Amino acid sequence: MAMELLQAGVDRAMIALWLGHESVETTQIYLHANLTLKEQLLAKTSMPEGQPGRYHPDDELLAFLNSL
Repeated sequence: MAMELLQAGVDRAMIALWLGHESVETTQIYLHANLTLKEQLLAKTSMPEGQPGRYHPDDELLAFLNSL
């Protein structure tokens, strides 16, 4: 619901108020686009070169991110 409100142009502070969140930072968690929405948007675009597809990070990158 929060993502749909954001896409409709509703201010983040108003979304936080409507959802009963104490702060906009709490609401931010819910405002990240879900994976399905991202994939639908990416499917509408074309890459200049190469094949479209999902990114798969290598083990080194995953280990680095897990260490953070």
